[in-house]
Amino acid sequence: MDDREPGLWRISAFERERAAAAAATTLLPTTLLADLRRMRPTPGGGQDVLEVAAACVRHRESALLYLGCGPLVWPVTLFPAQALYHSPRAADDEVPAAALPRLRLLSAERSQLRPPGHFEHDRIGHAAHYRPLPSLLWALAVQGPRQALLDEIPADARYRLAAGVDLRLARRGGALGPSIDRLRAGAATLRDMSGWPGMGVERASRLLNALYLTGSLMILRAPQPGPRPASSLWWPWLSRRG
Repeated sequence: MDDREPGLWRISAFERERAAAAAATTLLPTTLLADLRRMRPTPGGGQDVLEVAAACVRHRESALLYLGCGPLVWPVTLFPAQALYHSPRAADDEVPAAALPRLRLLSAERSQLRPPGHFEHDRIGHAAHYRPLPSLLWALAVQGPRQALLDEIPADARYRLAAGVDLRLARRGGALGPSIDRLRAGAATLRDMSGWPGMGVERASRLLNALYLTGSLMILRAPQPGPRPASSLWWPWLSRRG
């Protein structure tokens, strides 16, 4: 662990630790692992961080992700079923936040931690290190390296905001707030959104990814006449907010 960056490892220390513990590394659940193996590699090689996070959410499976932040390693454990993630550093802390556009996945494995309230009390982490998962997913989608729509979001559909959601995560100025208000008022295509003030194809795609991963996006597509959730995972606490 680097003394100057608590909660983050130096890449060299991480690699030594991984080499020493290689025999003890635990594999991800079979269905999640199979899904990850089907993913296309990124242009630089390796797996797309946002696609991996989306797969964990889709399967409702916890996973420990080691994310590369320049010369540092940021350990993040996802708990989709509880809408939480565990990390000694939050996504909006200085080092992870600055590295989000260049974030890369170094390794993904089965979580050894348990969520709060689990009967295996000795495997529950420090309470202050459990944080709301939507805040991490939103940061990865809006500021992370992926610039295109997630593969599971159809590009030829129309989209709108799900009723009753409260997206305080997005109220940080810029074009996202007004764009969300437009999606609340009515449906739009990716092409429509790309022409809105301050948007463009990349920013519109990022917004749709963020809404999808936080259970806030609805898709309208032919031949079905009505809206349906874009994700099978809906967090009750999200729909109750506001």
